Amino acid sequence: SEYVAACDERRPFISGFDGSAGCAVITLDSASMFTDGRYFLQARQQMDDNWTLMKRGLPGVPTWQEYLTDHLPAGTRVGIDPTLLSSAEGTSLKKTLNARGNGDLVAIEENLVDIVWGSQRPPRPQDKVFIHDVKYAGESHMDKITRVRAGFESQDTDGLVVAALDEIAWLFNLRGSDIDYNPVFFAYALVTKADVTLYIDDAKLDSNVRSHLQGIKTRPYSAIFGELDELSASLVQSKRKLLAGQNASWALVKALGEDNVKVDKSPITMLKSLKNPTELDGMRQCHIRDGAAMANYFGWLEHELLFNGGHLRLSEVDVADKLEELRRAQKHCVGLSFDTISSVGPNGAIIHYSPKRGSDALLDVNKMYLCDSGGQYLDGTTDVTRTYHFGTPSAWERECFTRVLKGHIALDRAVFPSGTSGYALDPLARLPLWELGLDYRHGTGHGVGSFLNVHEGPQGVGMRMNYLSAGFQHGMTITNEPGYYEDGSFGIRIENTCLVVKTETKFDYTGGAGGYLTFEPVTMVPIQKKLIRSGLLNEDEKKWLDEYHQKVWDKVSPLLEEGSLGYEWLKRETSPI
Repeated sequence: SEYVAACDERRPFISGFDGSAGCAVITLDSASMFTDGRYFLQARQQMDDNWTLMKRGLPGVPTWQEYLTDHLPAGTRVGIDPTLLSSAEGTSLKKTLNARGNGDLVAIEENLVDIVWGSQRPPRPQDKVFIHDVKYAGESHMDKITRVRAGFESQDTDGLVVAALDEIAWLFNLRGSDIDYNPVFFAYALVTKADVTLYIDDAKLDSNVRSHLQGIKTRPYSAIFGELDELSASLVQSKRKLLAGQNASWALVKALGEDNVKVDKSPITMLKSLKNPTELDGMRQCHIRDGAAMANYFGWLEHELLFNGGHLRLSEVDVADKLEELRRAQKHCVGLSFDTISSVGPNGAIIHYSPKRGSDALLDVNKMYLCDSGGQYLDGTTDVTRTYHFGTPSAWERECFTRVLKGHIALDRAVFPSGTSGYALDPLARLPLWELGLDYRHGTGHGVGSFLNVHEGPQGVGMRMNYLSAGFQHGMTITNEPGYYEDGSFGIRIENTCLVVKTETKFDYTGGAGGYLTFEPVTMVPIQKKLIRSGLLNEDEKKWLDEYHQKVWDKVSPLLEEGSLGYEWLKRETSPI
């Protein structure tokens, strides 16, 4: 899982850095932290001088894998917790280290950080799981299992080991609360032609869930390693293999025996990414309610800052808490989909900034305010970013904002053949910035789960090579979130969640092989006109903005109390440019 429970936050414990992406390498005389451009500023702020920040992606900076294989002395034995490393990475690293002066990658039984953490380490969550009703899922879990099994023949395998928590939750139509903001739970699963086994601690199951799982075996969470080891003998004898997803841990593959496993894309990854009609409608509906929460929030925030003494009084955490309160008041809202990024001025330039009470900044009407937030609803998951200025923005801030908006509009209006990759579409969002020699150090879009993880693959928009093999199909979700960040000054990001949908074209060069696709934005939150240099927008871009704002007004205003702060704010902000 991309996100982890408190008991697994080993990197933040040992280093202080709590960004969502990073790898710590500790030797006898050094400690290095590898992370990407989203977290350069945050990591430097959170770590002390014991740590060397390795800025991944910059010239001359090795990846953590290259550091282990090329920068440590020959013969180095590297210890690692095999449950935290993918099988592909483990196998590759071990082979490379073995070839360099008898070095080795050693699977250690007890995580060394856990030994240091000791009794202060939080316990593993034991919260109950609950059923995700088919009226929201759109398909029964038994039908999903049938579809997974249908792919065994083409994969030439006899079963599938499922380790990704969101894939397990999707497959069994179950949800949990073991990890903040992600409705997943600790479990493994094994699907074969004959049986289905869910490895989950018994304390997490109530009578309703047991009834829901009728016909499915349940075993203790940690039992999977021993049972895979026992299964390996029969696989050797039959000369058959099980399939394990590309992110399955080295520990799982070692338990089965590497010769008994085919490590490849999990079929569930793609099945889950293609939303059925019920899920697509749920995404539309939950974003309308989410838009109502956002309108109430920005209406309240503007009033507090300009008319009620909130300027230099309200903090980033104060207002984030208010947004959570308003979001939770919406129908079917279960909670947040990630920790709200509520950032003022220079904090907005920290791409994945997370304010902490006591050290958070005060809101200032003279500075840009970036808010990236989302909610978990029974019928979908939301993710939206808006950048506002409650005073008078500078000409440069308006220039930068408008160029980010032009990139956002260009990607939103794209029409492309089915199967086109997000790698190919990414330049559309960056071109207006590139014209000035500007850019941003993050991807342009990611998939979004349906009452699941806010980050979902395999699709995405960005310059990662893996997006080349994950072409868009009807039913996927994607965010559209270009940005621009000036260290020490401000940050800008405009993010909508979109559905990937079929569209009609005058001709069909594909000859009917998939047709053409476009993006349908489902986020219903105005884009601030005050920050736009209208002279930089062409007529088609202005038309797009007016049509988008009209749609926001039509769908969200009926959910607001007429005359309320949110209603009046929405009415003004959705007026024609």
